[in-house]
Amino acid sequence: MVRVAAPLICTLAASVALALTAPAGAQGFGGGPTAPPSAARAAPAETTAAKARDRNWKAPRTSWGEPSFEGVWSTDDMRSVPTVRPQNFGERATLTPEEFRQRAGRDEGGADAARNRETFLRNEWGTRTFGYSSLVVDPPNGQVPEMTAAGKARAGERDRGTFGNGVFNAFEDFTLYDRCLTRGVIGSTLPVIYGNGMRIIQNPGVVAISYEMIHDTRIISTDGKRPHLDEGIRQWMGNARGHWEGDTLVVETRNFTDQTSIGGNGNGTRHSAAMTLTERFTRVDPDMIEYIATVNDPVAYTAPFTFRLMITTQPNYETFEYSCHEGNGAVGHSLSGERAFEKEVADAIARGETPPPRTVGMGVYGRPREGAEVFDINAGE
Repeated sequence: MVRVAAPLICTLAASVALALTAPAGAQGFGGGPTAPPSAARAAPAETTAAKARDRNWKAPRTSWGEPSFEGVWSTDDMRSVPTVRPQNFGERATLTPEEFRQRAGRDEGGADAARNRETFLRNEWGTRTFGYSSLVVDPPNGQVPEMTAAGKARAGERDRGTFGNGVFNAFEDFTLYDRCLTRGVIGSTLPVIYGNGMRIIQNPGVVAISYEMIHDTRIISTDGKRPHLDEGIRQWMGNARGHWEGDTLVVETRNFTDQTSIGGNGNGTRHSAAMTLTERFTRVDPDMIEYIATVNDPVAYTAPFTFRLMITTQPNYETFEYSCHEGNGAVGHSLSGERAFEKEVADAIARGETPPPRTVGMGVYGRPREGAEVFDINAGE
């Protein structure tokens, strides 16, 4: 099955992974359909990596001798790992065998439901199950440090855009994700319901990473000859410079704006322009790249913190042009919906009636309201 990037018809339907405080996967440690795990989910995937089984294993090389990361990759396999660790786990970084068995069964059930019973967009569950207790690995308790007073003061409705409660009056009321502009670096990497692919291309002295959803491409110099851009030049994806430490590609990115967030899909309270991101890419298997990213933003957070993900291959996965603007109705529909709601309120007041309540958050889910017209769109009528 070839997976094709779908246009962002409405960002309300594009992802269920929201902010850093929510699980990265829709299932997480909770319920959901279960099924007997496949052979690929029989053991924690991190324990089956070539580097875990043989410390002397070496990554494949490019023709000029650097470790090769080239190919199409995905973070689909990380869907069921929570971003932050359940507090009752303390500093335990991995699941027990029984906890892993339950997660693998939920992953298999979710994948089966997506393939055979669901019709709602794409819902990618990957092919492996990992035994990590959280994506955040430092601090050791797996929690994101408290935001500073300045960081908390940055919080606003626009940080959630169409995932929030409105009001929607102008473009500034929507996130850059809503507007098909960017999800930021971490927001483009954390696993969400679909669109977790990335393509990596290398040439001598340069690595390019193209993210499937919202189509950002980062050009990372690795020759050690180019300084960072002047402080006055700011970019949504920052200015990246890389170097090699053995077989690990280390990338330091700075010169960010303060308009993006580090939550899934770039949603959540925005970081500051002072943020520095340090990423470490290490190929540990023909089908796995370990990705460790440390966020250091002294303006927004009280301490640095670190994510660990495994970027993996998926059968027949391809990335195509993500034609987001062409099908994106998030902004237009939200603005027209706001005007329609205002008219409902005004009409109710004119009739001396109680104004209708505002739908809170992602109210498109769940049972329709009483009296709503319901019809089968597949009936051909």
